[in-house]
Amino acid sequence: MESLQAVKQRFEIIGNDIHLNRALEKAIRVAPTDISVLVTGESGVGKESIPKIIHNLSHRKHAKYIAVNCGAIPEGTIDSELFGHEKGSFTGATSARKGYFEVADGGTIFLDEVGELPLTTQVRLLRVLENGEFIKVGSSQVQKTNVRIVAATNLNMHQAIGKGKFREDLYYRLSTIEIHLPPLRERLGDIHLLFRKFASDFAQKYKMPTVRLSNNAVKILENYGFPGNIRQLRNIAEQISVVEETREISSEKLMQYLPIKNTNLPSVIGSDTSSGDFANERDIMYKILFDMRNDINDLKKLTLDLMESGDTNKVQEENENLIKKIYKKENSIIPQENQVEVVRINEKYSSESNFEFAETIDADESLSIQDKEIELIKKSLERNNGKRKLAAKELGISERTLYRKIKQYDL
Repeated sequence: MESLQAVKQRFEIIGNDIHLNRALEKAIRVAPTDISVLVTGESGVGKESIPKIIHNLSHRKHAKYIAVNCGAIPEGTIDSELFGHEKGSFTGATSARKGYFEVADGGTIFLDEVGELPLTTQVRLLRVLENGEFIKVGSSQVQKTNVRIVAATNLNMHQAIGKGKFREDLYYRLSTIEIHLPPLRERLGDIHLLFRKFASDFAQKYKMPTVRLSNNAVKILENYGFPGNIRQLRNIAEQISVVEETREISSEKLMQYLPIKNTNLPSVIGSDTSSGDFANERDIMYKILFDMRNDINDLKKLTLDLMESGDTNKVQEENENLIKKIYKKENSIIPQENQVEVVRINEKYSSESNFEFAETIDADESLSIQDKEIELIKKSLERNNGKRKLAAKELGISERTLYRKIKQYDL
């Protein structure tokens, strides 16, 4: 069994982080066996190195090693790619084709982004893991294969299982041994080492002196979050090596190559946008209905006060703010056409048992939800001087939804 340092040198792995060392030690220990391995970690942490270590340190090292990016293969063809197909099994299948599991018989298959596999393909993969059997697309003949599977994903598999996007039984089959690679932001001592390695590589590649960071620049580099992990650090080292004329990089120069977080991103409205525009439309409908209910309650109160006092002027003075709210007027004077006329009822009809005089009057005001929605959008745009972003925030919907509704209603 090779030592940890020998494996790092052989596979060009830089770093002394304790979590990284633990992951490599697990890979070395599990390599001589045929146990399935699941490699987890964020995008850009170097998950593809683990299956190469496992394959090259196993008894399968002289057989085939095939890496498959499951997220890059269309859903309609992935079964054919993995398991093969027979001639005429679908349109365009002019000849029989071997799949990766048949070609890699006796070797290792690395399934990158395994969390992106369709559910139907997951069932086929589970069968391979359980008894080494698979069936080509368009065939009824069961074939055997002796393949070791190493998978990798950057998804939270427990969340994917909870959402029904990944089979729980397949997860436990794949993750007999789980190896987690830490993100770069948790490997502070390795960041400068990696930068120096990348800077040296690019200096040789482009035939120029190696760039160096000042002490302050090193501190800034180590404190940066690196959402893109090692891949992002490598790109930054390459940019600096090519663009900068001076080989001594100050903190000010380095800051120009570190993207500032949360810049030029669309604003998020509310705490949960996962349900998309449907949730936003539902929210605005609820808002309209609640507003209508409040208006009706206000009208009931105003009508009751008029019936009890019979004094229009007094009711208007006491309920000035309420009347403003109902009729959406900025001035305190209610136009003549909007004033309420009190109709006195003859005493002979005051008995509770006589209501023959009652007459149903249809209100002219539209209660259409669509009309109310148009009215709210117009008023919000007017109040915010036509600024859609502010209007969308006031209405509680996304700017994209507001833009679509403006086009829909030709506002």
